[in-house]
Amino acid sequence: MRLTKIYTRNGDDGNTRLANGDEVAKDSLRVSAYGDIDELNSAIGVVLTQNPGPEVTEALSNIQHTLFDAGGELASAGMINDLIVPKHITRLERQIDTLNQNLPPLVEFILPGGTAAASSLHLARTVCRRAERSVITLSRTEPVAPVIIQYLNRLSDLLFVMARYENHSHGNHEILWKNPRK
Repeated sequence: MRLTKIYTRNGDDGNTRLANGDEVAKDSLRVSAYGDIDELNSAIGVVLTQNPGPEVTEALSNIQHTLFDAGGELASAGMINDLIVPKHITRLERQIDTLNQNLPPLVEFILPGGTAAASSLHLARTVCRRAERSVITLSRTEPVAPVIIQYLNRLSDLLFVMARYENHSHGNHEILWKNPRK
């Protein structure tokens, strides 16, 4: 597909078309869900502009393509399936294990901060959690491949570990939450 004209004026009434041709409101659960995934993809793009380490850069670059596929699958409303499959989740789990193996154990909750890339990874993690909630909400009323929810859940874990890894790689100490009860 080649886009030669960016504006069509078709959405001026607050509706849009899904990939299967169905017209839906722009604030429908489905459009919100794939919009949140698009926002997550953009947040990851911001992380990539901050020169994270090569392991993180390579993983995030691949993740961006997978997120685009997940958004496309949601936008198709069942017309396209199987773009996100269990091997995508397995890949995330391997990356979590690899990056986490040399990190110090967590003894307390940590607050977002540290390097610019680590802070942006924390922001991407929270956007990922919102995308996950949006997809879960959609799945309660319309068909959604469960593997997309699983992928987003595991991705938020990876983004957390990546933030810790970035800080650790740069010698930054994590900002520990000060428990007011201690």
